[in-house]
Amino acid sequence: MSHTPHELHEEFPDKAAQIHALKQSDAHFARLAEDYHEINRAVHRAETNVTPMEDLAMVELRKQRAMLKDQIWGILSA
Repeated sequence: MSHTPHELHEEFPDKAAQIHALKQSDAHFARLAEDYHEINRAVHRAETNVTPMEDLAMVELRKQRAMLKDQIWGILSA
């Protein structure tokens, strides 16, 4: 289990400028990025026991985070 936050600019370091620009110009992308950030923070808090949660709940959050990351990558790579 990794306790490292998976921020978008760390996940896609070569796309940081594009992520920033899309957050400003594309409402759909901005919402995906915000949803990713919220879920990512919840996972990180659970992993570090700041906000403990059941394993199944954490697995579901990780799946949601992966799904959002895939959608974000789809936009970034289009």
